Amino acid sequence: MRNKFFQVLKSLLPLFLTLIAGVAYASSGGGEPVDHAAQMKDLAWRVLNTAILVFFLYKLAWKKMKGFFVDRREAIKAQMDQAETAKSEAEVKFKEYSGRLEKATGEITGIADMIKAQGVAEREKIVESAKRSSEKMKEDAKARMDQEYKKASDRLRIEAAELSVLMAEDILKKSVKPQDHETMVKDFLERMVRQN
Repeated sequence: MRNKFFQVLKSLLPLFLTLIAGVAYASSGGGEPVDHAAQMKDLAWRVLNTAILVFFLYKLAWKKMKGFFVDRREAIKAQMDQAETAKSEAEVKFKEYSGRLEKATGEITGIADMIKAQGVAEREKIVESAKRSSEKMKEDAKARMDQEYKKASDRLRIEAAELSVLMAEDILKKSVKPQDHETMVKDFLERMVRQN
């Protein structure tokens, strides 16, 4: 306990010396005769008063000051420990969130690749469907063209046959005479009778 007191006094000694020098300098007057013995006596009383004050402060407040500083040191140490723990937890959470972020990034990339692959597959399906539709439309158009060609061909044949009949009729009317007509009717009737 005494050692600590003397340590405190040692640490305060430069302050006292500075104060003494300041008082001595300030008390030197402007040319008046100075009573150095009275000044030294005054200085001694001041130093003694200060020492007594320091001693009483030491006796009365040292334990509380020491307790305050020890408690303060412990509180700072506890806060530093808490800060270190919080830092450790934050680093762990950072690593965890970094891992989650990387995993989510990987999943997003996978989903994007899957969507892209599905898009390519869908595009291929659409192209294939369009090709099939195009082929079917070509086949349907060809079938319709064939039907229309057949209808037109049949119409042309019918018209040609009708036209041939009309032309033959005209020709017969011009070249067949009433006697030839009677002969043809008789031949036709005879053939019918023979067949029946």
